[in-house]
Formats: sequence, structure tokens, C-alpha cells
Amino acid sequence: MDGLNPFAERVLDVVERIPPGRVMAYGDIAEYLGEGGPRQVGRVMSLWGGGVAWWRVVHADGSGASSDHREECLARWREEGTPVRGDRADMRRARWDGQGDSRVDGRSADSQKRD
Repeated sequence: MDGLNPFAERVLDVVERIPPGRVMAYGDIAEYLGEGGPRQVGRVMSLWGGGVAWWRVVHADGSGASSDHREECLARWREEGTPVRGDRADMRRARWDGQGDSRVDGRSADSQKRD
């Protein structure tokens, strides 16, 4: 991804590691990285998030993408089995804390299944 600053690369790396069916809030990602804040993470996602599982990044209240992407977000959550409450991710059940990384040997478990 050309033109990314190091912070943006780290944000996108975290987003790529969020397992299917789980979510992280913008602030969770900033806290996990120990830098930036929710707005900075949101800026990265708005500029470069289209290439990662953007629907797994939510607001602190569990609400997903903006209105123009809301239907796709809800469809992706249903497809992945993300716990929801109405039209929001159930943060008690769906929030991922960054532990139990789904990668093995630097590759996602999903990519290993395809090998």
C-alpha cells in the first residue's frame, strides 16, 4: 500500500487480524497500538480501509459504518455470525481484545485453509 505512513500501516495490520465475527472500536485500535486516538484511526480507515475488513471496525457503541455502507456492514456481520443487538454489534460478545491472534506463522488461518 503505497503512500501509507507507519501509523496507517499499523492500523490496517490490526484490522486485518480481527477474526471474522469479532469487532474492535476505533478507540480500541488506538489503545491496542498505544498511539493515536479514535479520530486518527477513523481517518486511516476512511482513506485506506477499503482493502481490509472495514466492517469489523465500529464506534464504541457498536454502530457500524456510515449510512451509505450500513446495509453492506450488516450483511457482512450476518455472514460472519457477528453477535448483534438490533443494528449494532453486541460489544460485550463481539469485541476482540487483540489476544488470540488468528494468524499462524504470519498468515491468517483462512489463507492456510486455502493452501
